[in-house]
Amino acid sequence: MERHGKIIRLIGVVIIIVGLVVWAFGDKLRFIGRLPGDINIERGNVRVFIPITTMLLASILLSLIFWLVQKFGK
Repeated sequence: MERHGKIIRLIGVVIIIVGLVVWAFGDKLRFIGRLPGDINIERGNVRVFIPITTMLLASILLSLIFWLVQKFGK
């Protein structure tokens, strides 16, 4: 049960850090969602956005964070 508390606190800290980064550097992070490989289709009244590259980058970063937490969190 104590492990669940640590994980919840860690998630909270990560959310706070991400929020502070977005707040402080939001104008410099506009490239997120506009990376090469992100698909944006606009036809008439229909707009489809598929952020393939952005999601791959987010997946890699989250995998790295979870790996570091698992390796050094014990």
